[in-house]
Amino acid sequence: MREFIVEADGGSRGNPGPAGYGAVVIDAVTGETLAERAEYIGIATNNVAEYRGLVAGLRAAHELDPAARVRVRMDSKLVVEQLSGRWKIKHPDMKPLAAEAARVFPPDRITYEWMPREQNKHADRLANEAMDAGKRGDQWSPPTARKGREELRDQPPQPRTPTTPGGEAAKTKDDARAARNVATPAPSTGWGATADMGAPTTFVLLRHGETPLTPQKRFSGSGGTDPSLSDVGREQAERVAAALAARGTVQAIVASPLTRTRQTAAAVAARLGLDVAIEDGLRETDFGAWEGLTFAEVQERYPEDLKTWLASPKAEPTGGGESFAATARRIATTRDKLIASYAGRTVLLVSHVTPIKSLVRLAIGAPPESLYRMELSAASLSAVAYYADGNASLRLFNDTSHLR
Repeated sequence: MREFIVEADGGSRGNPGPAGYGAVVIDAVTGETLAERAEYIGIATNNVAEYRGLVAGLRAAHELDPAARVRVRMDSKLVVEQLSGRWKIKHPDMKPLAAEAARVFPPDRITYEWMPREQNKHADRLANEAMDAGKRGDQWSPPTARKGREELRDQPPQPRTPTTPGGEAAKTKDDARAARNVATPAPSTGWGATADMGAPTTFVLLRHGETPLTPQKRFSGSGGTDPSLSDVGREQAERVAAALAARGTVQAIVASPLTRTRQTAAAVAARLGLDVAIEDGLRETDFGAWEGLTFAEVQERYPEDLKTWLASPKAEPTGGGESFAATARRIATTRDKLIASYAGRTVLLVSHVTPIKSLVRLAIGAPPESLYRMELSAASLSAVAYYADGNASLRLFNDTSHLR
């Protein structure tokens, strides 16, 4: 099942006043912008414009794949909380728009989450472009060339410049009122803590112990020599096994098919008295001709290929390796499969650098380039909880305290 992120926004220069909306559909795995929508809608309120933007974004996602799962991200707490069912919709202008939004996708395939306004600048920019077009007597149309999402992320937020006072203030007041009507979740007490949605499915993510290639920082994927653990790696596996046994929360173990992960998983399984299931989807990326080489050696032998690979998650390593975008799609499919198989349980996934980073990235909605900004040590522990409403929570990352 494909997963889309829909980011939507709307604004009114006057509240009510000249209004417009913007929406963008993003591939949740690759971070690629798939569709943009914007429209000047005449005189309306902020809330009406926001709902209109949401509906347009959902329809654009439905056109791309009606069977997809959708995560809606908006900076309007009012819309998010109303459509999440936590706040009643009382205004007569909002009810038909909310009903229209609810009809686009089945409720079990859509979730809503709030994000800070400064993170919603893509949809915000589109909404302002639509209002600017309306001021000129035109309708918004997409330029022939758009700046990439990566460039937009580095730009300052676009201002909403209402033509009369009160537009932005009214929206902020709506958000504050919505926030007061939403219960605060109970504080976290561990990997499996939750407020009122039942026990989440929790993946405790363990990177395998060191191999002879690890301290040399050589590319070691699924297409290389499949090295075993070194003496240091075996000691690390025993230490993490003891730490997990002391914690006593792991109910099942699933490992990548590669030797180093199976050996690490076996050490934990012996302590916990559990079997190890093998899942091919948890294998490391295939680094093609770069397998066994250091970064410096790849840079010397394949400088242009490396430059392209660092610039795009869709680029493959030399020699027909696996791109990070392909790895992310594989990991997303494996994640969904394991969530369905181990619903409500705490499962240890013994895997590798790229799969674990990809699970973390997808859980927090980070862009593909975030993979280059995460440090993941050998035999480290991370944890992600997945809830019944489709949301995820990062509980732990790169914990190596058990090794010291």
